[in-house]
Amino acid sequence: MAELKNFLDSEGRLTAWPAKRKMKLQALVWLAGKLEPGKTYTERELNAQLNSWHTFGDPVTLRRELVDHHFLGRTSSGSSYWMEPVQPTLEDIEKLYG
Repeated sequence: MAELKNFLDSEGRLTAWPAKRKMKLQALVWLAGKLEPGKTYTERELNAQLNSWHTFGDPVTLRRELVDHHFLGRTSSGSSYWMEPVQPTLEDIEKLYG
């Protein structure tokens, strides 16, 4: 994921949400790797974590992408989030997009 370094600041935070799908997927894998397995997060807690890992102020997009790509599960109300027990790999997700 060396290409992702172009999207990280000196403190290791994402500075922008990549436009290209491959870079978005790499960013998702990177973000998911920072979450704690087995922990259930409230929406507020998850937003706080995501905000600490990026600088562009859009935890909603990051949260939605993590759920949509099956890194995170959530309750139907969106009040609780957790890491899925089986995390998709970059290769798994790339296969979906051909």
